[in-house]
Amino acid sequence: MSSSHLALFIDEFAVAGAVEVDPGKVLAALCSMPDPRKRRGVRHRFAHLLVIMVCSVLAGATSLVEMAEWAADTARDQLAALGIGARHATTLGRVLERLDADMLDRLAGAWAQAATTVTAVAIDGKEVRGAKNGGGTRVHLLSGIDQATGAVLVQQNVSEKHNEITYFKPLLDGVKELTGVTVTADALHTQREHAHYLRGRGAHYVLTVKANQPKLHDQLRSLPWNRVRSGNKTLETANGREIERTIKCVSLVGGINFPHAAQAGQITRRSRPIGTRKWSVETVYVVTSLEPAAGKPAHIGALVRGHWAIENGLHWRRDVTYREDLSQIRTGNAPRVMASLRNIAISILRLHGEPNIAKATRGARNYPNRALHLAGLTTS
Repeated sequence: MSSSHLALFIDEFAVAGAVEVDPGKVLAALCSMPDPRKRRGVRHRFAHLLVIMVCSVLAGATSLVEMAEWAADTARDQLAALGIGARHATTLGRVLERLDADMLDRLAGAWAQAATTVTAVAIDGKEVRGAKNGGGTRVHLLSGIDQATGAVLVQQNVSEKHNEITYFKPLLDGVKELTGVTVTADALHTQREHAHYLRGRGAHYVLTVKANQPKLHDQLRSLPWNRVRSGNKTLETANGREIERTIKCVSLVGGINFPHAAQAGQITRRSRPIGTRKWSVETVYVVTSLEPAAGKPAHIGALVRGHWAIENGLHWRRDVTYREDLSQIRTGNAPRVMASLRNIAISILRLHGEPNIAKATRGARNYPNRALHLAGLTTS
């Protein structure tokens, strides 16, 4: 964020008097987003539209109509104090479909990285099932989140001609500093090239091993686990089930054909509905570059559980709270931009320490000044 961009952004609200933009909040980070419209015929200031888009989604808007209604009804007085008037849904739609989605993700990711100390990154992909872009192709997004806060650090669009594996390195190239960071990913990304890349940047990995790597999977399964003591056991009750997790770790001196592998782990999950006696059992294997001194079983287990934050805390929230898979926004870049706006909203609330996204979203909807403040815009 340059001071000149921020000054120009603040000038867009000069008609309202003294306006303050918090340099540590997301609107300041996005102030350098270029206006995608042609100058001729432009009636509405781009900065005003950006405020409506970010804050309405933060307040729970799931469609263009809901974004416009938030500006026209719910936040009318608060926006008027900033010199922002109501905008029609078609106006917002035309801007969304032309926005530079790559730049939006880069700016939002840089803001999130600056707002937290990253120690572990979870990588996973999600297809926006109900939306396709203007060419009628899918919208599949690969994201990386900070395990500690749940903030979205990076995101890449996966083209139909490739899969997530191709975008692993370009995605993590967007994380400014990876030294000392542990990256977790599912079995799809248990690739030799990924391991070399991560260690080359000073990062560590914890990767799940399944049948897509049959030789490695067989090697891990054949280790003498029955002679390895349990390193860590956890018990919890969640969603009406009792869950018991046991993890064993063993050092790899040699014989495991995977780059930089220092340890293997066996995670056994036992679960049953509360009040019943029958357990279901699942065994999962992981491989990690963390040495035993730095990667004790409890820590490895916490990283594996933390990896599910991207599924439960990001993808599930986008689907349930923001109804992403039911979205009918399909033109141009709009489907991807809407997904990025949902990421931004979730990141704002997570970085603000909100444990319940749905509740916090209702609060931002019921109190428009709160949405504006969380995004970084206030009037004196």
